[in-house]
Amino acid sequence: MKIDRIGVVGGGAWGTALAHISAKAGAETLLWARDPTMVEAINRTHENHRYLPGTILDTRITATDDLDLFRDADAILLVVPAQTVRALCRSLVSVAPTSCPIICCAKGLETETGLLMTEVIGEVMPDHRLACLSGPTFATEAARGMPTAVTLAMEDQTRAAAIAGAIGTSTFRPYVSDDIVGAEVGGAIKNVLAIACGIAAGIGMGENTRAALITRGLAEATRLAAALGGRRETMAGLAGLGDLAMTCASRQSRNFRFGEALGRNVPLETILEEMGGVVEGRHTARATMKRASTLGIDLPICQAVDEVLNKGTDLRQAIAGLMSRPLRAEMDR
Repeated sequence: MKIDRIGVVGGGAWGTALAHISAKAGAETLLWARDPTMVEAINRTHENHRYLPGTILDTRITATDDLDLFRDADAILLVVPAQTVRALCRSLVSVAPTSCPIICCAKGLETETGLLMTEVIGEVMPDHRLACLSGPTFATEAARGMPTAVTLAMEDQTRAAAIAGAIGTSTFRPYVSDDIVGAEVGGAIKNVLAIACGIAAGIGMGENTRAALITRGLAEATRLAAALGGRRETMAGLAGLGDLAMTCASRQSRNFRFGEALGRNVPLETILEEMGGVVEGRHTARATMKRASTLGIDLPICQAVDEVLNKGTDLRQAIAGLMSRPLRAEMDR
């Protein structure tokens, strides 16, 4: 499979970074953004001033607000907020040829259904081959050429290898996997856990607390992945532990900063207004618990975050509830 033309749907920081990386890898790259003013500015200045300021983009990128131009794409990267994936796929299904794989780069679960993103895409675009790109990635670092490694998960390993070859560069390294579910769960749940770590930091708790949240959070992500048919070993890789450790330990993480502000008792409305953009973990917390309830699995940290964000539970009460749970064997599943 030869991939010469890559379409990137989503003009945010990560979509712009992936377009830049794909173009530097040699692909003819089309970047879709909803805002025509942004499209014009990117084509004129080769910079996304709003979401990736300071990075001069590869001149092989063409920005557009017209999805019809994606009819000739050999592969499409879907890089939009999780809760908008279904709507955009409805627009793409009549445009993208069925031979064109859809690579989901959104991280989250759909709030209304609790579905993973590839499950959502599969409902709307059932005839397309699907993949998931996930892992520890801050857009600014990847766009600036700082070494970055990701997981590219797809059932068709031959196509996955072709896609990896088309977007891989000397500083961007995709590792191929066939565990889409595991890769997706890792990318989704880490946002919820980053909020938990941010809350702990905002309250004034220390590194012991963060280490416990990361480790026990990984156990929760692994439990959910296994229940959905993913492999436990995937959670020890880039899309699992790698993404979790990065997101839970850096203020570059939007979800961590969101939780940190909550821990300092900043009102929710104020936080959202000051941050702008989407905090994926906020939506994913509710969706995760919806899915967990149908599977009958225990996710106490995710549950505590959901209760704080969506049910009005006091922060310290939620933490006390976690610490007063019955003692158990560490490796219980």
